Amino acid sequence: MTLGTRTNRNPAPPEHGPSPADLIARAEAMVPELVRRQAETESRTYYAEDTHRRFAEAGFYRILVPRRYGGLELGVETFLEVTKILARGCPSTAWMYCLGATHALPAASLFGEAAQAELFADGDFICPATIVPGGSAIRLPDGGWRVSGTWRYCSGSPYATHFMGHALVPADDGGPDQTLLFVVPRSRWRRLDDWGDQLGLRGSGSHGITVDDALVPDHSAMLGVHVSQVAVERGTPGRTLHGNPEYGGGPLSYMNMEVAALAVGMARNALDIYEEMLRERTTLLPPIVPRGENPDYQLWFGDACGMVDTAEAALAGAIRRWQRTCAAGPEAFTREEDLRIAVICRHILRLCWRAVESNLFPTAGSSSVRGGERLERVWRDMSTMHNHTGLAVFLPTVAVRDLTKQRLGLE
Repeated sequence: MTLGTRTNRNPAPPEHGPSPADLIARAEAMVPELVRRQAETESRTYYAEDTHRRFAEAGFYRILVPRRYGGLELGVETFLEVTKILARGCPSTAWMYCLGATHALPAASLFGEAAQAELFADGDFICPATIVPGGSAIRLPDGGWRVSGTWRYCSGSPYATHFMGHALVPADDGGPDQTLLFVVPRSRWRRLDDWGDQLGLRGSGSHGITVDDALVPDHSAMLGVHVSQVAVERGTPGRTLHGNPEYGGGPLSYMNMEVAALAVGMARNALDIYEEMLRERTTLLPPIVPRGENPDYQLWFGDACGMVDTAEAALAGAIRRWQRTCAAGPEAFTREEDLRIAVICRHILRLCWRAVESNLFPTAGSSSVRGGERLERVWRDMSTMHNHTGLAVFLPTVAVRDLTKQRLGLE
């Protein structure tokens, strides 16, 4: 059996594809329907097939795919704006879309031409990934790897074309296991029925994935690499191949910008709900007036608006900084810079959560937080987001300590 055998049918690059404005308008047009279908999405544990088709037809799955392989190559700013808008409609849908389509960027950045020609053969690229190493990988005598294992929380798996994971490779000298970054096509793994009972993000398609003795060619695997720790200061294969500096950016900071965009979209979702309450509902205690005329509700809403506006401005600044650093050349994207942008994203997340958890959710009233209500769902989704290992453990501890050590030149 030949490792990595696949028919190469790379589509031609689009001559007149949709513009960023087109994609943003398409996402905005979908928001009302996403709001209406939230309960259905949670019950199914992923968004509907017709929603998936609309995303594909709109070009959402090709935003980050290189033009060389039929993608739109419109960059992270457009992708994160679409993500943010979708989260304003349905956080689960946005999470599933984002964490499935986003890995076109590391795939197009870190892997060489042979791998990319296979990975992007169909144009659309949906590839859930996990940052926690697991399973096992064994080097084959004639080259390549045999990979097996189960990886949990693979958001975006229901309609995925690929899976990106980290396997453990035993060291020959008995030392610590090494990490193998690998990508396998959909035909080499199966999705588990293990999602939907969580507090929130129940419709995010974050199912587990099992790989059984998959043969992975050398060009689709990288030994000793973890996607969050890749050093890009010496350049990347994708930057050279595509001539696009965004395929040479820091992966850690980009991963955190994704979640920051989701958080801003979710917080905007909560603000939309609360504003509707201010316009349509009255106060619970005398004097009975429209909530929007009550000084306390004005304070709670205005303060929350300020926090979310600040978070969104910080996100825009983080994206610009990421892009400027990419454009400045490979040597500019140091580990310190990667960590700085990641830590900015930490505070974006904190602001968004504070606006919802401290201002909006507790003052909306019990009728607004019953099971199945839109605000209740946003609160559950944001609570679950804050339970993510990367956000709850890595960012507040390891990332901020490592930033200090990088700044001071410590090991």
